[in-house]
Amino acid sequence: MEDLLRVDLTTRSTRREALPRDLLREYIGGKGIGTHLLLDEVGPDVDPLSPENKIIFAIGPMTGTTMPGSNRYAAFFLSPLTGGYGESYSGGRLAAQFAATGHKVVILEGAADSPVYLEISEKGAVIHPADDLWGLDTYATEAALLARSDPGAQACVIGPAGERLVRFAIIANNKWRCLGRGGSGAVMGSKKVKGLVWRGEHKVEVAQPERLKELVRDIVERAKTDPAAARYKAMGTVMNVRAVNAVGGFPTRYWQKGRLDDFEPLSGETMMEKFQVGTTACPPCVLRCGNLNRVPEGHALAGLEIDGPEYETVNSFGGICEIVDFPQVMRMNDICDRLGLDTMTAGNLCGLAMEARRQGRIELDLDFGDADGAAELLERIARREGLGDIFADGILRVEKEFGLEDLAVHVKGMEPAAFDPRFSKGMGLSYAMSERGACHMRSTFYKPELSGLIDPDITLGKGAMVVDWENRLCIQDTLIYCRFYRDLTPWPYITDVVNAVVGGHYSIEDLAHLANRIVSETHEFNRRRGFGPEKERLPRWITERPLPAAGGAELTISEADLQVMREDYYAARSWGTAET
Repeated sequence: MEDLLRVDLTTRSTRREALPRDLLREYIGGKGIGTHLLLDEVGPDVDPLSPENKIIFAIGPMTGTTMPGSNRYAAFFLSPLTGGYGESYSGGRLAAQFAATGHKVVILEGAADSPVYLEISEKGAVIHPADDLWGLDTYATEAALLARSDPGAQACVIGPAGERLVRFAIIANNKWRCLGRGGSGAVMGSKKVKGLVWRGEHKVEVAQPERLKELVRDIVERAKTDPAAARYKAMGTVMNVRAVNAVGGFPTRYWQKGRLDDFEPLSGETMMEKFQVGTTACPPCVLRCGNLNRVPEGHALAGLEIDGPEYETVNSFGGICEIVDFPQVMRMNDICDRLGLDTMTAGNLCGLAMEARRQGRIELDLDFGDADGAAELLERIARREGLGDIFADGILRVEKEFGLEDLAVHVKGMEPAAFDPRFSKGMGLSYAMSERGACHMRSTFYKPELSGLIDPDITLGKGAMVVDWENRLCIQDTLIYCRFYRDLTPWPYITDVVNAVVGGHYSIEDLAHLANRIVSETHEFNRRRGFGPEKERLPRWITERPLPAAGGAELTISEADLQVMREDYYAARSWGTAET
């Protein structure tokens, strides 16, 4: 079957290819295939915003089936934000239509000479002019593309930020879902692609359909009584606000504190009581972690409705920027979604600007808690106006332009998530070792540290446990499986799923070895780009500044702590010695 589709935008031609069976056997799909192709086809000297970069859209072998958590797709690319390995994942309703086209992988290469959008189907790709769409926000663009398409079609699009090559621009689908981190939207913008429409009738087949049905029934039943599943159903990821703030790991006032004193206006309970009007899900999900929120009458933002914000967005604007007002955080979320900005990087950059201005290192009328000022900065970033042009290139340029190397919080050019590594040392290791920058999703190691599976403060032996979590979740990313099912998908279950959908007789050890190969290839991609072990470090603002804790205590993570964990991590991956 010709399950790979190439679109050369320069020549406006397409080509269909068959993915070799041995490649599928060795990499399964999703992250495995996407990483292997990226390493093979994007050289070490390529500019991320040049026609030579590629964006590789991929799904997994269970996408389009009835397995809960399977409705996700991914993109793999050379990141304009970091200059290294880029990957991003999105839910919603698009992935099932991606699978229905019969393609497992769609690669965009080259660049069009004028704006276009693509229609992807079983027949291949049709390239249409999109001059009339250029300049529209993501909501309007998606609506316009779907109005031109067959019923049931799905679309993913970029906004003004992607068009202007903002290095942390997103690709959006279903209004509020997005390929969020690393700048995939800027890669699309550099190729003059405004969007892709997906529509097909292909039926997904798996190796052992009856066994897959059994596994679906099993996870649906277990989800009914699983405590974590119940919490996701109740308030989604915003449940983490109270929990992480309570232990002192909630980044606040641009990483100066781990607790927000007046956090209640941002809590999941407040969201449910005052703003939640419904829950949403990516079918066929049983967790329903999405929250449809609306600002009620009596507020200046009355009528504003979004699916969200998620925990990370609440922290980025509510904690790091100290905008302690849920409707205002919704407003920041809406601005980012419409313009096509990653909320995590956007919020961190706003917080950095606030602290740098307080220190007299940036001339900008902006301070902590200033929602109007943050909103204005977001608009200026998306349109590359004035100071926004510098911020649009991301934190690496900002710290260089203003001499903020001692202040800027990032790893490899990407800001960390809302779990402070001074509280959660395993997350510190995860941030340092993640291939795409300071990412929390590759290991989600905050989970075992917050739940008591392992002491968050210890270092000895932690690297091996981080590797085990990364490996299992890497296999999830080959399928492509929603991360929030991790508690329901231990190694034996995920191994059964792989065997049911692709066939074969993989053991847990086989899959751990396969995951190690994929992770090693992501690091090899970075190594070729000049990302050596010296990049596997935490920022000075984190390692040199203790975090105030309860009772006058302090939380720290030193470079020595990190080195102990890195040595353990390298040994677990058979990478030799973790020398810097």
